[in-house]
Amino acid sequence: MREDPIKLLTDIPSVHAAARGDHVAVEFEGRRLTYAELERRSDGVAGLLQQAGVKPGDRVAWLGRSSEAWYEIFFGTAKARACLAPINSRLAPPEIAFILRDSGADVFFVSPEFFECALAVAAQVDRPIRLVGVGAAHEGFEDYAALRDAAPAPALSRPALEDDVLQLYTSGTTGLPKGVRLTHRNYAAFLALRHEVEGFAYAAEDTVLILMPLFHVAGTNISFSGLASGARLVLMAEFDPPRVLEAIGAAGVNHVFMAPVMINVLLQTPQIADADFSSLKTVCYGASPISEAVLKAATERFGCGFIQFYGMTETTGAGTTLAPAEHRGELLRSCGRAWPTLEVRVADETGNALPAGRIGEIEIRGPIVMAGYWNRPEATAETIRPDGWLRTGDAGYMDDDGFFFVHDRVKDMIVTGGENVYPAEVENAILGCPGVADAAVIGVPDDKWGEAVKAVVVPAPGEAPDPAAIIAWARQRIAGYKAPKSVDFIEALPRNPSGKVLRRELRKPYWEGLGRNVG
Repeated sequence: MREDPIKLLTDIPSVHAAARGDHVAVEFEGRRLTYAELERRSDGVAGLLQQAGVKPGDRVAWLGRSSEAWYEIFFGTAKARACLAPINSRLAPPEIAFILRDSGADVFFVSPEFFECALAVAAQVDRPIRLVGVGAAHEGFEDYAALRDAAPAPALSRPALEDDVLQLYTSGTTGLPKGVRLTHRNYAAFLALRHEVEGFAYAAEDTVLILMPLFHVAGTNISFSGLASGARLVLMAEFDPPRVLEAIGAAGVNHVFMAPVMINVLLQTPQIADADFSSLKTVCYGASPISEAVLKAATERFGCGFIQFYGMTETTGAGTTLAPAEHRGELLRSCGRAWPTLEVRVADETGNALPAGRIGEIEIRGPIVMAGYWNRPEATAETIRPDGWLRTGDAGYMDDDGFFFVHDRVKDMIVTGGENVYPAEVENAILGCPGVADAAVIGVPDDKWGEAVKAVVVPAPGEAPDPAAIIAWARQRIAGYKAPKSVDFIEALPRNPSGKVLRRELRKPYWEGLGRNVG
């Protein structure tokens, strides 16, 4: 087998620009970015960042709608040996402001939909922020394309494996997002592994549909794997079911990754009756559990191999995989077996490995484990054991054949539509609402989202708060997807002797009769 010349992410534009520069790298809303253009434009981004004083190790922020410019900016930032920190565009302004402060980014790329938001959050940061508008002109923003095209040639040096290249923020149990530091070493391991994992081993002639957002590890990883293969990415900024169904046939899509909620929505879309799936080779899914009913229906309708991925942002998205041939019988409830070269185990609280069949916490070890959380040494130490095992927070077990099954969540995290929501964050947003004395937040089954956020509220004495008012109160303080979808009332929350809310007891009646306690 010929040795892969792509070792680091920064090799992708240069290798393919030299070998197949005219080939389309990214197609987006009628625009086509070739590999040669990706190489030239990312060089321009590296030059403008260096001219702006960005140094190796600095963070560069992005807030915007997905577009081909994201790839130019990512690879340019990496070439400058800086680290891109894409911000979840679904977050509320206070959360975005926190990330901008926490990252230390002084250059902030923003697309037109978020110009006003960016101006507001930049005003909350106690340092000068250079705002760069991507895709349109606006007062207070410099023009991205003009800066890129006028930038001096960059002074490039090969990144070190220890350099941080991507910082993705994930919600924290304390309510503050945590920046996951992913390095060139992490992605060098990922790029090497992609040849051995079904669902990532694309061909240069393939077309890969990108539906996941580019602030999510699934969106970035499918993109990087596709580009490393020299394939064509077809990018969609919004998940519009009829357009997705049309694009699969019209663009001859061979591979796509979707969160289970996306698959379920497509199955309910009337246009699916006439959709052309003949080009599809694989549908990958992950980010949250999938119901067996949805999986069976999708497998029959799409008529291609389905591949499940289980992992975390903290493991560069890697962990276990369930191959198409393994989608059968009881294994439909499994998240698969460990990726090659990775170690996955089930352990007890003290870090002792448990035998097959015993429920404990799923842990992952290998070169794909993050460098740590940005500015959070204590949180890093809580998540990564001294011997390198990363605690996922998921409770599960392994069978005798090495297949893993997720049973519950150790830390009460809710996964709704592929997005992580931590109860403490939502509870903090609810408490303070007039008429609310106490509150707990849980995930409950939802046919569309897998899980839906529910608030269980103790009314203040003599009060009868309106559920809609509580939801509206929360939505003003946190992202809409984190806010409760429903509110139930209770006289008192169940707590243990130390005062900790027993969320498991609150969840129990909603999950009765189901095979597992996660969506």
